[in-house]
Order: sequence, then structure tokens, then C-alpha cells
Amino acid sequence: MSKLFVQTLREFPSDAEVVSHKMLARAGFIRKLSSGIYNYLPLMWRVLRKVEAIVREEMDAAGAQELLMPFVQPRELWDESGRWEVYGKELMRLKDRHNREMCLGPTHEEVITAIARDGIKSYKQMPVNLYQIQSKFRDEVRPRYGLLRGREFIMKDAYSFDVDQDGLDKEYDNMAAAYTRIFERCGLATKMVQSDSGAIGGSVSHEFMVITDQDSGEDTVLYCPECGYAANSERAVSELEPEKTRSTLAPKEYHTPDIKSIEDLARHFGEPTNVILKSVVYIVDKKPVVAYIRGDREIQETKLKNALGANEIRLASNAEIEEIGLVPGFIGVKPIEIGAQMIVDNSVEGMEIFIAGANKKDYHVAGKIWATPTCDIGLAKENDSCVHCGAALKVTSGIEVGNIFKLGTKYSAPMNAVFLDENGKAKPYVMGCYGIGISRTAAAAVEAHHDEFGIKWPYAIAPYHAVVVPVSAEQMPVAQEIYEKLQAAGIETVLDDRDERPGVKFKDADLIGFPFRITVGKTIADGLVEFKVRSNGEMITIKPEEVENAIRARII
Repeated sequence: MSKLFVQTLREFPSDAEVVSHKMLARAGFIRKLSSGIYNYLPLMWRVLRKVEAIVREEMDAAGAQELLMPFVQPRELWDESGRWEVYGKELMRLKDRHNREMCLGPTHEEVITAIARDGIKSYKQMPVNLYQIQSKFRDEVRPRYGLLRGREFIMKDAYSFDVDQDGLDKEYDNMAAAYTRIFERCGLATKMVQSDSGAIGGSVSHEFMVITDQDSGEDTVLYCPECGYAANSERAVSELEPEKTRSTLAPKEYHTPDIKSIEDLARHFGEPTNVILKSVVYIVDKKPVVAYIRGDREIQETKLKNALGANEIRLASNAEIEEIGLVPGFIGVKPIEIGAQMIVDNSVEGMEIFIAGANKKDYHVAGKIWATPTCDIGLAKENDSCVHCGAALKVTSGIEVGNIFKLGTKYSAPMNAVFLDENGKAKPYVMGCYGIGISRTAAAAVEAHHDEFGIKWPYAIAPYHAVVVPVSAEQMPVAQEIYEKLQAAGIETVLDDRDERPGVKFKDADLIGFPFRITVGKTIADGLVEFKVRSNGEMITIKPEEVENAIRARII
């Protein structure tokens, strides 16, 4: 321990919001270099290498082949796929000394498609699955949660090439099974949930989520306990209650001074929020759009973005709302009259008589709903009905550690990446994409396995398996002997040889998260040492020669 490069902190970093960020920083695993960018210190690097090893073993066993692609990518490839202009500000763009435009790779679909285009000419060469473990960079607008939402991160990304959809479906299932094994070996229980494809694209995608409690996790997951349906909030759909909603107010204009919120309006009229029409103005690809939804529901912006086929979306400012002829806080159905683009959620269909803004300061109006097409842009909520079986949906929090996508020909077609089929006809590859966040997986393990005293690393990815703690210098010879025997047995062990109080050593052992602690103290006079299991707090006294077997009997 005296030689181990680790400095534990007395307090959690002031900017740490989630458990993994707090614990990893305080226990000396990571140090912040810049916003969303971290140094992986020796303890963390050992964890990451172990996660990588598990990923490699399972990917290789599933038939994938490893390669390594450049971190810096030329604009030309991104122009071929059409993503250079639409990816957004998360793409870190730069120029080299010859003024050629480049980017730091957030993902590698274009590069791998170019590789396949040069190397796969015939249907006889497929199926193929190629993967890498590589640093990525996404210029997140608000990096947070330490390694869970950083700008630079380590990722395993794989890409499959098949001749048809059936081949892709088989490989998709193959990767899903491999992912389940990977996360189980890392000590993580995951749920495979439907997800939005986002900037990657494709027709079908799923995320592998580590389910956490309501106060932890960065994503919301809705699931049905009856039929097993599960999706993240960006993709989840639900059935709303079938009864119609009708305001009791007479259809006319009402004076509502300084009442702008849905809740205040409901209290003012003594009406439920589900008879109020909520209006929200967005700037979508630089143009205003008014979105309507029932007052007791919330707009899901990813659904809205997808429904509009948009690249960028944000809430409009009051000045922008006024510029298009609307009154902030009192927006109603005026966009119909002024010709502004509008989009209406499915929840509005059940509103027979509603309350809405009159598009006049301090006035609202009651009226009948108009006939207009609707779509799903709403956020599904707990206790909504499952669309598959009708049971009440449940909500939990989760951390995304992996994702899989059916890309189809999204990249191969525009990039002219084709092969000759059995009839000599040129066809684009049918592709899949499969990612695992290596650094996210390690952070998720901390979120899932910890207590108030520190980390409880799963044995398979722990930086070291055991720590031997001599209480005083007199016990050092026995501690040294145990340490050497465990090392020789392949159990990675640290000997805490520091000149520190036993309490300091015990606290550091718990904070760092060694799965097993062997304490050589007063009981050694009776030929016994104290054996502690970090995961469940089990503590027993055993003979020094029994330590190895005690560890092996408890390896999960």
C-alpha cells in the first residue's frame, strides 16, 4: 500500500452529484482534468482493463473480430453519410495545418463502413462483425455525473455486416445474448429496454440499463410488470384513460389576471388539469413550432424532435414567442389563424371542451376542440396503461451501459458500400451497431454496489481482490506471509504496510472497495485472523492457511 499510487480524500468533491462520481474521486480512482474529462488513475485503470477483458472474451466468443480505428476522422466520410451538418454541436470539429476539416470521433459508423466498402466485395464474405475498444469524444453541452456523462470516454463499438435483414436479426440477437453475459460477469443486473436511436439512427434499438433506485440513475425507465414491456422515457408509449375530458365552463372568454401556469389556472376555475390545453413554443431547426398537449401531461422532446424530423430543437424565448404574434403565458389556438406550424399530442383527442389561452394578456377561453391530426409526443407516466396488455406501467431509474441498433442501410446506401449478391447484383450491406460504455460500466458498478463507507466492487472487476491489514508492526511477518501466498495463488492482493492507525487502514479498505479484508491483530495469538467480506459485511475469524479457500468459496 505504501507503494500504490493512490490518494484518498477526506471529503467528496464539491461538484460531484452522483454516488459513482463522489466515490471514485474520493477513493483515488479518478481526477478531473477539465469539464467532463478525467484522468484514470492506477486503481481505475485496473478496473477498466478488467471490464475490457470480459468484453473481449465474450465478443470473440460471439464471433466478432477486433480492430482499431483512428480517433481523428476526416470530414469527407461524414459528408458521405450526411451527418456532418446534422450531428449537432456534440461533434468536436477541428482543422489540421493544411486547413482540412476533421472531427474527434464520437462514434465510428462512417469509418467502419469505408473499411467494409474496401474489403467486402461478395456475399460470400459475410456475415462479418468488427469491433474496437477506443476513446471517444462528444462535446456535451452539460457534462455531469462524472464518468456517466463525460465528454471523453472509453467505449467498445461493434459493427455487423450482413446480406439481408434476416442475417441482421440473427446477429442482433447474438449480440443481445453476449451483452447479457458481459454485464452478468461484471456483476451487473441489466434490463434490455426499447430506446430511441438518436444520432446513430436505424429502425430498431435497445439499451441495456442497470436498474437503480429512484434517487440514482440518469435515465427513466417505464416497464410493465405483467408482460415485460420496457422502454426508456424517450421511447415509452402508453394508453391514456379512455374517458373523455370536458370542462364545465361555458364556451367564452374569461379574465384571468396574472394566471399563467396550468396548476394556477386549474385552481382558479376549480377544474382538473386534464381539461386544460397546454401550449409550448419551440424553435425547431430555426423555425417556430407550437406543440399542444393535455394539461396533465408533459411533452417528451425526443419524441417531438423525431415526429418533426428535426435536427435541433429548443424552447422559444418570450421575445421569439412575441415575434410570431403570440402572447407568452396565454398562448391558445391562435397559431391556426396566423398559419404557424403546430403539432398536437394524442392526448388532445379526448378533450371535448377545453380551457386554453386566448392569446391575449390576462385572458383564457373555454371552447370546443378542433379536428386536427395528432401524434405521440407525450411523456409516458407511471400507472399509464401498457399498450400491450393494459396493466399499469411502473417507473424506475436506470443507467445505460450498452446499446444495440439495427442500422439497415442507413450508412451503406449513401456511402455506396455495396457487395455482389449470388446473382452478381450490387446491394448495400445490411448493418448493425453495438456499443458498450467501458468507463460507464465501471461507474455503474459503483452506483449498484456501494454503501455509506465506500465502494463494494464485484470480484471480477475489482482493482485488487483482497487487502491484508496488520494492526501493528509485530503482526507484519504473518501479514507478509498471507500476502505472498495469496499473490502466488493468483488472488490480487495489497499489503497495507503503512505506518497508520488501524482505523485509517480500515476506512481506506472500505472506501476503495477491496472485496475481502484480512486483518492480522490480537487474535493472531490464538492462531486466527479476522476475515471480512465487503459485499455483505460478513466477518469471521479463521486460520491464516484457510484464507485462500475462504475467498474462493465466496467468489461470485
